[in-house]
This record gives sequence, C-alpha cells and structure tokens, in this order.
Amino acid sequence: MTNDLPSSITYAVIGAGVHGMSTAWHLAMELEKKGTGSGADIIVLDKTAPGAGATGIACGCVRNFYMTEELHPILRHSVDVWMHDPVNFGFQQVGYISCGETNQIADYENLHRSQNAVDYHSDLYVGADARSFLTNIWPDFKTDGIDVAIHEKISGYAGTMQFVRGLAEKCRQHGVRILSGVEVENYDMADGTVSALHTSQGVIKVDTVFLCVGAWVGKHWNLLGKPTALDCAYPDGGSATKDMWTYWRLLEGEVYIDEPYRAANDLDPPVLHVELMNTPVIEHGTGRELDDHLYVYWKNGAERMDRMGVQGGTIPVMIGPEAKLDPYGHDNKDYQAEPEFADYICAAMGQLMGRFEGCRPNFRDRPNGGIGAFTPDNVPIFDWILPNVYMCADSNHGFKMAGVGKLVARQIVGGNDVAELKPFGMDRFAAGRTFGASNSHCPWV
Repeated sequence: MTNDLPSSITYAVIGAGVHGMSTAWHLAMELEKKGTGSGADIIVLDKTAPGAGATGIACGCVRNFYMTEELHPILRHSVDVWMHDPVNFGFQQVGYISCGETNQIADYENLHRSQNAVDYHSDLYVGADARSFLTNIWPDFKTDGIDVAIHEKISGYAGTMQFVRGLAEKCRQHGVRILSGVEVENYDMADGTVSALHTSQGVIKVDTVFLCVGAWVGKHWNLLGKPTALDCAYPDGGSATKDMWTYWRLLEGEVYIDEPYRAANDLDPPVLHVELMNTPVIEHGTGRELDDHLYVYWKNGAERMDRMGVQGGTIPVMIGPEAKLDPYGHDNKDYQAEPEFADYICAAMGQLMGRFEGCRPNFRDRPNGGIGAFTPDNVPIFDWILPNVYMCADSNHGFKMAGVGKLVARQIVGGNDVAELKPFGMDRFAAGRTFGASNSHCPWV
C-alpha cells in the first residue's frame, strides 16, 4: 500500500486507531454532505497498521462513568457511533455497572444527574437497594461495604480488533486511503504551520493534519517544537507546572473459567466496575492483604480469549514523563504486568463474587502490557495546536470515545466551534479551567 503515497493531500490523519479512523470516516461523510470534497481528499498514515497501538489491545469497555461531567455529552455521541453498525463494530450493549462505598454517594448522584441530562440513561441505587440490585443480577455477589451503584443502560463492550476492522471498512467505503507502514518522521514548517510531512516512504505536502497517535503523541509534540511542561491554573485559584505528557503502564489481563460467565437471567452480564476506597483486598485462603483498597473491572473475554474467560484490569501504574514506546504493548518486555497484578485481580474478583474464589490458578499466563500518554490533568485534549494541526490526545480514554471523530469532523467542515469539544481545548490550562483530581484512586475518572 505504500506505493500509493501521494505527493500532496488536503487532509492527513496520523494514526490508525479509534480517533484517527473515526475522524477520517466522519470527515469524508461531512465533506460529501457539504459538497466540498470526499474521502479521496483524506489519507490515514500509520507506522505499523490499524489498531497496532492502544486501540487494538484495549479491554474494550464502552462506558460513561466519569466524574468529569464535561465528558458525558461526548460519550453520548460515541454510543450513537457504536450503534451506527453494532454488528460490524462488535458492540455488545449489555450495560455497565459501577459501585462504591458511602464516601462516593454524592459523586454518583452528580454523575447520575449529569448522564441523564444528556440523554445517557442510567439508574442510581443507594444502600440496601444497591445491594439488592447487584444480587438480582449476580446472586453470588458479596456486597459487604457497597453502598451505591449506578447502571448505565446503553453502555457495554466491544471486540477491539473487530472494531478496528469495522472502522477501516467505513473509511474504505467512503474513499479514504489507509496507508500502513508509513511513519511520519518529521514536519516541514512555514510561518508556524505544517507544509509537508516527512515520512519513511517520502514527503507529502499537506493542508491540514490530524494528530491521533495515542501513546506517541509526545514524540510528535516535540517534533512540532512544543513545550515539555505546561503551567496549569485551576478554578480555585491554584496553579502548578506539570509535565505535558506522563506515561502510565496499563494493568489488564484475563482469567479462564469453567462455566459460562452469565447473569441470573442467563444473559451476558453488564460490564462491572467496583471501587472500594477504604476496603483492603485480601487474598483468598491465605488472608494476606494485597492492597489497602479495591479497584477492579471485568467483562466477558469475547474475542480476546482462546477459551471461556473474563477480561479485566485495575489502576494503571505511573511511569513518568518518558517511556519506551517501541515495541508496543504485549511485545514490550519492559512494561508487562507483574505476577502481583494477577494475585490482586484474582483476589479482588473472588472477594466480590463467590464464583471467582480461588481463581488465581486460572489466570491466563501471557504477555499483557500497554502504555498511555496522559495529559497534565488526565483529561483529553481535543484542539488545534497549530493553525493547521488538530490534536486528539485522549489521555488513554480513546477506545470508548468513537464519537470524538464525528464531532471533530463537524467542527472542521462546518467551520464553527462544537460545544461538546470546547471544555477540552488547550486554553483551559491558562484560563483557570484545568480539571482537578476526582474522588478516586484512579486517574481515569
């Protein structure tokens, strides 16, 4: 496919993950609708292949469980994209349930209000109602300590590579060219704008660039001459200087099961997320305390498994402002999950459900690794970073946010600000709108 490298192009999308391919697909549709162009004006460049980064190895959850309320409208659009072609995208709309302790009830109440305000339907349960709700779905759920639960009815999960193939098909249907094995190695700059891309296969003159490179965003940020640190002002008047990019190592894996993982109604259960901030994780059989808090999520393993199993994870581990990006994911021996992760996730699952007690021998022993580049406030940036370079830096939230590409395409072709994207502009850091810490141990909420 590299023989098809054009000498010039109107729109170049760098990165063939969820943001890159969703943006290219929706941009093609918007251009066609407006009569101002088509997919023939767009190329997607990826140094490896579609889904070779975080998109291809994500756990695959599609949810709107965010304490950052500004994200809720984006996820509403994202579910619309998932439902555009749920079969080709591999979307299982089984729902998503999150539960926590008393100290998070107010957070859940705010989240429930905000979700429903943007037509993202969810139900809230508190106290005994929460515990009854959970055991009606999973009769073996051990609900001690759980005081609140939220049920996102339109959420679910998807097969990651099935979604990748589906997005690539949508791009091709609209005439977008996806060129694999083409790495963007540098940029020609003129008057503060990018005039051409220097790639491993040649030079391409370009009018507009979309930077959708996931964990490699820091590399391209540096090539464009951007600063490595950022001054961040907060709504309370505080300020701090932070690294522009902080890398985190993901902790996700799979557990084999002997009986199908089903709900009481014999259907595929909702994705489950539990954070008990004040409850330690105790190893079954030994009584050993593995951590002073419990944070875990899991779902049916689907396409990721070679036989019946569930897939899930826990809080990522901070690496710092620099990380080794290549090779990526399961091929990178430096960033694999330690055996302690398997101990932890299996103990946490067994602590919550009887069916998983003593499941540690069933943990799937294989490479599990990936890293993400997080922004200064752990919240995505969707904005122009040069007059003709638009950046989708998702802070490792990407897979579920299929709707960002739709909103970006509307903004580009329509020439107007899109309200849902405005809170995620670069200007928030200087304007005192930097997002703050949430009531969670995890940077993802």
